Amino acid sequence: MIDFHCHLDLYPNPQGVRDECVKRGLYALSVTTTPSAWKRTSALSADTPCIRTGLGLHPQLAQERQNELALFDSLLPETHYIGEIGLDGAVEFRSRWRSQTLVFEHVLAKCRAVGGRIMSLHSRRASGAVLDYLEKYTGAGSPILHWFSGSLRDLDRAIKFGCWFSIGPAMIASKKGLSLAARMPREHVLTESDGPFAQLNGRAIMPWQVENAIQVLSQIWSLSPVEAEQNIHRNLQTLLAESGVAGD
Repeated sequence: MIDFHCHLDLYPNPQGVRDECVKRGLYALSVTTTPSAWKRTSALSADTPCIRTGLGLHPQLAQERQNELALFDSLLPETHYIGEIGLDGAVEFRSRWRSQTLVFEHVLAKCRAVGGRIMSLHSRRASGAVLDYLEKYTGAGSPILHWFSGSLRDLDRAIKFGCWFSIGPAMIASKKGLSLAARMPREHVLTESDGPFAQLNGRAIMPWQVENAIQVLSQIWSLSPVEAEQNIHRNLQTLLAESGVAGD
């Protein structure tokens, strides 16, 4: 199984969750919300072959943490993975839009300058703007739109641009999410949990619950669950190869 967007450090028992991921042979991308969280979060995956840590600065924290951009720059050479980054256009964060765009542009420019990175992107109510900046900074890396919830027009635009998508159980629990997932090219889809933020039945989703998403995707794709999981694993290998980190 693959969980390509989780917040391992924010579970109440991150070491226990890590150990269970290892036990299950699950490949996980553990994203961070601030550069200052990267060192301790990456330490969780030390000596674990299937957990990688993304260096991030979450758009909801951009205003408070933009002073960590210098730290982001210093850590960037240490990882192939960036996330969680992006923009958030929800009403409660619109007043922080200028800080969000400043941070997002800085990150994209730095990623492009070092040859590109695999990027896990937040685009809630801001998918059009996120795509605008990706087009402006072509060469920043391989964009993965996590829990995409934008319009069909923006989805088609993202597909044309070559974006990847990570889909989790919470996303496809809604009618809109299911409809968007069905439109995404299955060769550019990965699974995610977005735990512990994402919830099902009032409980934080665990990384191994991506199995729920695999079951739904298998129905969308008219494949068996085993074939759907194999498809997602092939997608990961393609993404890593295209990004120059094959075998990572």
